[in-house]
Amino acid sequence: MTTDPNDISPLFHRSAWHKDNNGPRYFQLSTYLERVIKSGELAEGAPLPPEREIAQIADLSRVTVRKAIEVLAEKNLVVQRRGSGTFIAPHMQKLEHSLSRLTSFTEDMRRRGKSSTSEIIASGVIEPSPQDIVALGLRSGELVSRVERLRRADGVPLAIERSALPRDILPNPDDVTTSLYDALDRFGKRPVRAIQRISATKLTREQAALLEIDINDPALKIDRKGYFESGRVIEFTTGIYRGDAYDFVAEMQV
Repeated sequence: MTTDPNDISPLFHRSAWHKDNNGPRYFQLSTYLERVIKSGELAEGAPLPPEREIAQIADLSRVTVRKAIEVLAEKNLVVQRRGSGTFIAPHMQKLEHSLSRLTSFTEDMRRRGKSSTSEIIASGVIEPSPQDIVALGLRSGELVSRVERLRRADGVPLAIERSALPRDILPNPDDVTTSLYDALDRFGKRPVRAIQRISATKLTREQAALLEIDINDPALKIDRKGYFESGRVIEFTTGIYRGDAYDFVAEMQV
């Protein structure tokens, strides 16, 4: 008797995922399947058995199985298609981003052959935050043009960017429709260099919802100051990036 290499039913056997006194059974099953999916043992696009079949193999109620699958769906690990079943979600292909080149999100995606879009979350002329004042070297009473955007590539949300600029650099924040740097290019006020500070960050619920990921998923925070040739800081942008979508690469030489 031979074993079917495509048979994934052993993954759902109770002995594979269940431990006494280790939390609710739906949680144990979903946590175990999350590890299996992230390890690549279940290929993207592969179908899961029907809930009824999983319940029978795992010796669980269908309600418990459904709850476990809902947890996986909330984490974007599986895709539920009405009338077709549940499938392993496509893995996010990481984008390698060079830290030695100053490009906008739009330019970067265009170079990769991807379609980029911007959704304006908020924009306007407002009082600067303490961080804006320090970063931009503002005088007392100066206002800034603020633009906050959700950036997507091929429809997938990848980053939230919040930019502050002095009003003489960007008098009307509504001029930014997609790319900030494209707008600054039109006015001849694009920065020629930048300093970026990268750190790990914890997502807020609002940020996780916008990026369509779990609040506990990894994320990166990038603070960028853009400079004129004269040394004046004319842009301060804070970006929140999906940790599963980006690899930041810096080339160093001796």
